[in-house]
Amino acid sequence: MNVRAMFIDMDGTLLKASNNISQRNMEAIYRLMNQGIKVFLATGRHFEVTAPYHKEIGLRTPMICLNGASIHDAETGRPMQMKTVRVNEERFHHLTADNPCNVIIHTADGLYCKETNEEIEYWTNVGQIPPRYIGDLRQADYQDVLKYSVLTGAPSPKISALFKKEAEVIDWNNGFELLAPNVSKWSAIKSLLRAYRISPKEAVAIGDGPNDIEMLRQVGTGVAMGNAGEEVKAAADFVTGHHENDGLAEFIERYLYKSNVV
Repeated sequence: MNVRAMFIDMDGTLLKASNNISQRNMEAIYRLMNQGIKVFLATGRHFEVTAPYHKEIGLRTPMICLNGASIHDAETGRPMQMKTVRVNEERFHHLTADNPCNVIIHTADGLYCKETNEEIEYWTNVGQIPPRYIGDLRQADYQDVLKYSVLTGAPSPKISALFKKEAEVIDWNNGFELLAPNVSKWSAIKSLLRAYRISPKEAVAIGDGPNDIEMLRQVGTGVAMGNAGEEVKAAADFVTGHHENDGLAEFIERYLYKSNVV
């Protein structure tokens, strides 16, 4: 495997359920970096709750956030690229109001949500920036939307399908997300690979969710976590261990250490 770059998902991949990076995962990443392999975070999280982990690892590469809707500079945190999504707001809020759900809107200026929850409280604690608005989103004054998250508590393909003409849709077991058309982690990875003059064949990507499928298919080596769903595993070249058992480190140790590279 001739590898020059690795793109790592965070939740369910790099992080345990406790939101911590294990010592084994940390050491595996350090060894990759010492081998000259560029390591990037590619996450659905927004910048403020990505940056502390990026700093903890000591990465100097740009951060792919919000499933590729934004790329942030490693040193300043400033957005290098942002892709905004536009949907029919009246129709969107009518549909979400008619169905019991929470709505989270990630914008260039911060977070707007229908109601708070445990995840948003965690984001506030880590990122030190609370939501700009909590309440009836029809009354909120927001613009430059990067990602809509609709949390219904169950798969909602019938609702998400209504937005496929105006947005990129990611279906989850508990709802769906909307991005600008053709925006994904892979679209952001392509941009960074061009900037670093690295071939997709020289890149590895690892993840566990439906937002990771395209990048796993398109890079030279796609790796699914043991805790990933079957569709994600089917898109990958390798399946490694569960994120609670350091599946990330397991793959790196087995296939990417120089002594094991052929």
